[in-house]
Amino acid sequence: MSAPSDYVPPKVWTWTAPSGGKFASTNRPTAGSTHERTLPVGRHPLQLYSLGTPNGVKVTILLEELLAAGHTQAEYDAWLIRIGEGDQFGSGFTEINPNSKIPALVDHSGDQPLAVFESGSILLYLAEKFGAFIPKDIARRTACLNWLFWQVGSAPYIGGGFGHFYAYAPEKIEYAINRFAMEAKRQLDVLDRRLAESPFITGEEYTIADMAIFPWYGGLGSGLIL
Repeated sequence: MSAPSDYVPPKVWTWTAPSGGKFASTNRPTAGSTHERTLPVGRHPLQLYSLGTPNGVKVTILLEELLAAGHTQAEYDAWLIRIGEGDQFGSGFTEINPNSKIPALVDHSGDQPLAVFESGSILLYLAEKFGAFIPKDIARRTACLNWLFWQVGSAPYIGGGFGHFYAYAPEKIEYAINRFAMEAKRQLDVLDRRLAESPFITGEEYTIADMAIFPWYGGLGSGLIL
């Protein structure tokens, strides 16, 4: 174990300078927009604002699976939100997602545009809208949602925890790397044990839970992320 730091956390933390590291420009202690920017709107009812990150591609996977299954009303326009350049803090984006995180979706098929944010919420919204990739039986539906929300709750330990401290933090902190590497391995073991029992995460049926899990854990296992 490395020598202990002489840093003493303040009783009340205040933001005095950027934290450093690759993603320092995306982090700040306040919400809201930093600049005016109107979001583009294409010709389809579904407008997706995202980026090719593990969280960002979840919704794209579902939309493409819906189209492949014959749901023609799932046609969509995809717009790039460059989080490294602060697009998520534009006024148009913060209007549809006050949390300034990708992905976000706007459905223009109703009387009024409907904004949906948080990847798990978007997956559930689209699955219910089109009646696909989510079981109708209460037991299998509950299993699907169990694993969907498992992913939503667990992934921050992979990205903001293990990924950040192992690959992106401006200084290597042994305790933090050990802590989150252990948790990442534990989560992978959860998946290994579950998938040893069934072809898909909830059993015999391919669902939005698989679509949520694959970009993070499939990407981590294959070296596509980090």
